[in-house]
Amino acid sequence: MISAQEALQRLKDGNQNFVEGKVQYKKLSHQQRADLADEQHPFAIILGCSDSRVPAEIVFDQGLGDLFVIRVAGNIVAPSQVGSVEFAAESFGCPLVVVLGHSHCGAIKSTIHTLLNPNTTHSSNLMSIVNRVRPAVEMLFQTDLKNDVDKLSQHAVKANVFASVNQLRHGSAVLENLTQQGKLVIVGAEYSLEKGVVEFFDY
Repeated sequence: MISAQEALQRLKDGNQNFVEGKVQYKKLSHQQRADLADEQHPFAIILGCSDSRVPAEIVFDQGLGDLFVIRVAGNIVAPSQVGSVEFAAESFGCPLVVVLGHSHCGAIKSTIHTLLNPNTTHSSNLMSIVNRVRPAVEMLFQTDLKNDVDKLSQHAVKANVFASVNQLRHGSAVLENLTQQGKLVIVGAEYSLEKGVVEFFDY
């Protein structure tokens, strides 16, 4: 298994291929698919948004079996997502987790709209997502950003990613132990819908 630094570099190189239109994984042979039928060895875990414009394998130019991808609106962290990350980290020894947010996130916009229009009603299921995004957005309402919804949304995407990273780092004894042992690194990133570039926030 490669190191977290090597895994991160592999993702950066893959994203560069994607941005430049030089992707390598265009075709998949029958043999490659058959070889993965019995086992998998992903080198990184991606917790990303469900947005149809942000497919992790394509954005990072990776092939079948390379990434363990968890997708949920707003790249939020709920028990099922934590459990999925724990499973991949323990079962496959993945050294890297990336929480991948993106520009113009619908979950962020929906949360902002809900905060600006408190009488708006949503289903309890949708509100379960909004309520997990809410803390990251609410703190920005205490700044001058509240007067510019576009800028507020841009900053909220990053704040929400940081919140999810923090929850993974400190909301799971399993992940916290792996991190303390140097076996796992958890970082945040944002994908630009306009440019195709993934910006990593910290490592």
